[in-house]
Amino acid sequence: MTATTGTAPGSDTATTGSLTAEQATRFASAFSSMADNIGLAVLGKDHVVRLALTCLLSEGHLLLEDLPGTGKTMLARALSNTIEGTHARIQFTPDLLPTDVTGVTVYDQHKGTFDFHRGPIFHDIVLADEINRASPKTQAALLEVMEEGHVTVDGITHDVPHPFMVIATQNPIEQAGTYRLPEAQLDRFLMKTSVGYPDADATEELLLGSAVRDRASLVTPVASRQVVTDLTRLAGEVYVDRAVVRYVRQLAEASRELQHVKMGLSARGCPAPGPGRQDSGGRRRPHHRAALGHHDPRPPRCCATGCCSTRRRSSAASRSTT
Repeated sequence: MTATTGTAPGSDTATTGSLTAEQATRFASAFSSMADNIGLAVLGKDHVVRLALTCLLSEGHLLLEDLPGTGKTMLARALSNTIEGTHARIQFTPDLLPTDVTGVTVYDQHKGTFDFHRGPIFHDIVLADEINRASPKTQAALLEVMEEGHVTVDGITHDVPHPFMVIATQNPIEQAGTYRLPEAQLDRFLMKTSVGYPDADATEELLLGSAVRDRASLVTPVASRQVVTDLTRLAGEVYVDRAVVRYVRQLAEASRELQHVKMGLSARGCPAPGPGRQDSGGRRRPHHRAALGHHDPRPPRCCATGCCSTRRRSSAASRSTT
């Protein structure tokens, strides 16, 4: 077995060896516990909830694009309340400034020094509500922190806490007064998905419980920051065979050659393997941060470029013309 280093959820003791069955069981149990907890606020959307958790444990960021009233903000708030960390909501508007997001340096006359006042971006989970309503300059304030995990203000670098995740929402039907996210920023999101309308049973459940206006308030923390950190570390120990990595690489390369795709997937936009590690044979052994025990038969949706939706529209158009 390959010797690696990992920490079981809820334990501060490092263990040596491959990912054990006990660690995998604890991971699956903690993952299911958080998913069920979020499900108290977001009814009938188990698949989307598990995708959001997968994104969190993959140290990625999530973009929710859907119609109004489908529960985008509710999902983000429920995820924030599930973790014993800090969270903040930023309502993006056209007059929002970059310093309103990252923070600002203020001169203290009593001390005679400049003090940095941290912005709302310095939280574990940040909800960027209606992100496409802010100006491109303000949107660009998120580029550095989403990619590198720190903010540079006046030449000084400030690290954000860990875990750190940005959940952004946008409305696809209202384009007046909005600014389309640039491709460079879309590439920072690990996933782009939609919540969708609830099914019949979930809708009736929502109507019966209409007295509860804020269902996210029903969600209480079930995992500490340390547990999330441990789960993230364990997810990094999942072995992915070279054949799978090769297939992902071929998908990314194929997307760049499609006629109807303006911009294909980059190495960051596709689920690229993380830093390699040595196995017992001396070969570089790549791994990919993914949720253990999470499996869904539906194919994944490309996030950064929207090439899947483009291909679907193109295929539908070709079928209609024939």
